[in-house]
Amino acid sequence: MGSNTAASGDDMSVFDPVQVAPPLDMWKVRTEFMQDKSENKVDLGIGAYRNNEGKPWVLPVVKRTEEKVVTDENLNHEYLMILGMDSLSSSATKLLLGEKSRAILENRAFGVHSLSGTGSLRIGAEFLSKILNYKTAYVSIPAWDNHEKILHNSGFNEIRQYRYWDPATRSLDIDGLINDLSTAPENSVIILHMCAHNPTGCDPTKEQWTRIADVMQERKLFPYFDAAYLGFASGDLDEDAWPVRHFEERGFELFCAQSFSKNFGLYSERVGNLAIVVKKPQDKFKIQSQFNAIIRPIYQSPPAHGARVVNHILNDPVLRNEWKDCLKIMTTRIKNMRSELKLALERLQTPGTWSHITEHKGLFSYTGLTAQQVEYLKTRWHIYLYSSGRANMCGLNTKNIDYVAKAFDDTIRNVTQ
Repeated sequence: MGSNTAASGDDMSVFDPVQVAPPLDMWKVRTEFMQDKSENKVDLGIGAYRNNEGKPWVLPVVKRTEEKVVTDENLNHEYLMILGMDSLSSSATKLLLGEKSRAILENRAFGVHSLSGTGSLRIGAEFLSKILNYKTAYVSIPAWDNHEKILHNSGFNEIRQYRYWDPATRSLDIDGLINDLSTAPENSVIILHMCAHNPTGCDPTKEQWTRIADVMQERKLFPYFDAAYLGFASGDLDEDAWPVRHFEERGFELFCAQSFSKNFGLYSERVGNLAIVVKKPQDKFKIQSQFNAIIRPIYQSPPAHGARVVNHILNDPVLRNEWKDCLKIMTTRIKNMRSELKLALERLQTPGTWSHITEHKGLFSYTGLTAQQVEYLKTRWHIYLYSSGRANMCGLNTKNIDYVAKAFDDTIRNVTQ
């Protein structure tokens, strides 16, 4: 018998050198919340929509469509093609750019059905790095913490930051942003949150987006939009998609990673689309061939169940309108919670100004709380949010909003650092 070289007399293991990875902030907060036994605990850290009962919401139109999908006698579980479901990627790209988009009408826009927003970002970043040899990418300060990891693991050698958040005014630092992009090397990839910026909730105005497009056009920078929250900023799909449509109308070639996790409530189904806009229709086939080569060794093909649900809804006018109504229900609740928190803090005469709470959009808001104040909220009040002060407005409801406001007021008055 051969000897076992992986184990020796001193009981060594090949895995002994493995170190424990640093805990991810999102899972750390979630774990601490779940272990907390307090009846008053509040989760403002979760990165997902919650209803007024603090529960996940299965959209009624999604539930009915799911039932229809699984009872289809023609249903099978064969592999999808590597680039996924063509009807889904086509309808998702049209949803993003609009039916009357010149890029759509001229066959210069197409999509790749992928693994939600994260998977779409990853395969697009790998294409830009390994096929186009782009090596410099920019993310906002602050950014979704996965952006930099995705870019790094996709082969980008240099990942830089552009100014975005001004903590003093709790608003967009548009001048700093423009200055940083104006010195970016040609062909740098710029990650842009299309709407409902994660983590700040602070979006550029249309005039500011125009300034961003101006400098990117002048510097020949490549726009890579992250559309994780389409419909979640305003409740209006066309309004939320305005930035990417503006860039397309100005002649940019671009990528946009779309996620259907939030706006369909299909978090675990991993449904997404990488929308691609090019100048020459004839480039479509060769680009698709390279995505076939990129995706094959990573995950072979995307999952089908959630994609079938989204595809049915997007391609049925009645279901699509019902889905839009669901989006309005979710965004209205978010806006109401923002308004109620602001009013409650003002009633308590909490130090500071709180208009940024209602000015921000989407799930998240940078509250302005420090890491020390966040820790105090957890230990004293059993309220959980990220150490950055990012709070999910969906963690608020009519039952806890006064409690949260009182906790914020106490924290701000008694923890000054």
